[in-house]
Amino acid sequence: MIKIIIFIAYFISLYLVIFWLLVLLEKGIKTKPKKLKNFPMVTICVPAYNEEKTIVETILSILKLDYPHEKVELLVVNDGSKDHTQEVTTNLIKEYPHRNIILINQQNKGKGAAMNNALNIAKGDFFIPLDADSIVEKNALKVLLPHFHTPNVAAVLPMIRIQHKSTLMRKIQHCEYLINFFYKKIMSHLNCVHVTPGPFSVYRKDIIKKLGGFDEHNLVEDLEMAVKIQKANFEIIQVLETSILTKAPGNFLQFYRQRNRWYKGSLLTIFSYRKMIFNKQYGDFGVLQLPMVFISAFISITLFFILIFWRVLKPLINQLSDWSYIQFDIGPLLSKGFKDYSLLNLNLVPMFYGITIMILAVVFLVLAHHHAGERIRDNKKTILFYIIIYPLMIGIVWTGVIFDLLRGKIQKW
Repeated sequence: MIKIIIFIAYFISLYLVIFWLLVLLEKGIKTKPKKLKNFPMVTICVPAYNEEKTIVETILSILKLDYPHEKVELLVVNDGSKDHTQEVTTNLIKEYPHRNIILINQQNKGKGAAMNNALNIAKGDFFIPLDADSIVEKNALKVLLPHFHTPNVAAVLPMIRIQHKSTLMRKIQHCEYLINFFYKKIMSHLNCVHVTPGPFSVYRKDIIKKLGGFDEHNLVEDLEMAVKIQKANFEIIQVLETSILTKAPGNFLQFYRQRNRWYKGSLLTIFSYRKMIFNKQYGDFGVLQLPMVFISAFISITLFFILIFWRVLKPLINQLSDWSYIQFDIGPLLSKGFKDYSLLNLNLVPMFYGITIMILAVVFLVLAHHHAGERIRDNKKTILFYIIIYPLMIGIVWTGVIFDLLRGKIQKW
């Protein structure tokens, strides 16, 4: 039974990797540069809760955007912060009286409520949330807005990078972000993007207002919005030509808490939209992308639990028990084991799947670095850690998520 489960996990992993590789070969990755012909009004919303240390840098990056100032409305929503976020923002507004910056103070209701509050008074044709710990590139609007080439495009997304790669954990996440957004670019060819991230996703305002705005009780309002857009059969486009810098967890505990919320929210959200799963009415998104969230959880937990506990810890415990009978005099056993060693003793089927998946993963990593304008040799040490450690980290998170759900533990946003 264990071997069958492992085989299924390997087979699904290999199938998906090859599938997206074929999409890449058919559709390519580069998009023709588009020039903005006019400058529509945009509303940028910065929801903030206890962000006194980062919000100034975020707002200043918005004010430096290469875009007509009179066409940018900036709404900062202070979501009941207990620090000096309100005072810091007020002082900054006084320094730029000629810019259209509005501070909205509300009781603590969560990110979704903060963005809906801004959405209800937004004057722009496009609505753009930006997390208060993120930095936007100057060219972002001129790169993203031209991709709204048809009325059916509801959202256009930038690439997101890690701002301060000061720890190994952040360096690993840097590799993760590069490969994930590379995948999202490929997925957008089939309209399979299932998350519109908080940092500077550009929405057509009329569409998201028509869809009811952001879910105020969701752990992952950005994913819920993307699924809502897909359900209405609108398009989401991923772009790699401009980036948003964001801060990332610096240690595993912070990483676990963040991803626990993300993955738990993903499962709960997609379960609430379960009628879309395997539904041809929603195209590749319903047939392929939504089931992939559950498949990813299955693969991560399977490979983590079975390979780590069943294939490593259990044999190790049994071996230590056996060695205890000979008082751990293992020299003769080791020499005999090496003498009798043969390639025929190896289980070649899982080795084939594992090695093939590893090779394809490296190919995608190389391509992701190339299209992000980074040299892979500058990150080669981190990539090794990413390949080895990252799957274990994700397996731990998914295992924790399932354990939490089984005992009914669901945190607030």
